[in-house]
Amino acid sequence: MSNARPTVLIIDDDPALRGSLERLLRSVGLDSRLFASISEFLQYEPSDGPTCLVLDVRLPGRSGLDLQREFVATNKQIPIIFITGYGDIPMSVQAMKRGAIDFLIKPLCTSELLEAIHLGLARDRAQRESANSLRALTERFELLSARERETMIEVVRGRRSKEIAEGISISTCTVQTYRISMMRKMQAHSLPELERMARRLSLLPEKRNAS
Repeated sequence: MSNARPTVLIIDDDPALRGSLERLLRSVGLDSRLFASISEFLQYEPSDGPTCLVLDVRLPGRSGLDLQREFVATNKQIPIIFITGYGDIPMSVQAMKRGAIDFLIKPLCTSELLEAIHLGLARDRAQRESANSLRALTERFELLSARERETMIEVVRGRRSKEIAEGISISTCTVQTYRISMMRKMQAHSLPELERMARRLSLLPEKRNAS
């Protein structure tokens, strides 16, 4: 996990508001990057640290809602806090349904904005940790031989070594060897832990909650 500092990205065409928000964030120890338009923002190379976006709804050219739609379409996960001086209920409902952290009306309440920003940064941090964890898990799975992968799938499906051996026409002793090696490479210390790994790798269907 990167140790890069969190960054708050601000897109608003009002330079006075951008400057005010930059000073506010600096006062609570947060870095910020300021943009006057979406086109300017899209030239920015994102940092490795947790990020959230404070986004004006009405902007020159593409609107904030247009950018959110693009994020959803491309599965780009940046927590968004909308700000606007011209909000209405349908607009806010639309933004929240697409996953916005909050929809705040100008003039902004400092405590509400900071609360939303901290929530957005926490959400992005959790998303990044989850993605890094899955990436590491995938890399471990890719180190398995074809037989070890086959053994892992059969083990998490609940089959015993003898059943696996009979199914693929090898000895039980060989299955046990694959099994020990597979558990070591996957860094799994128990069968329940291995099953959770398999579900994260989509090797097993997700468990459904009882109705």
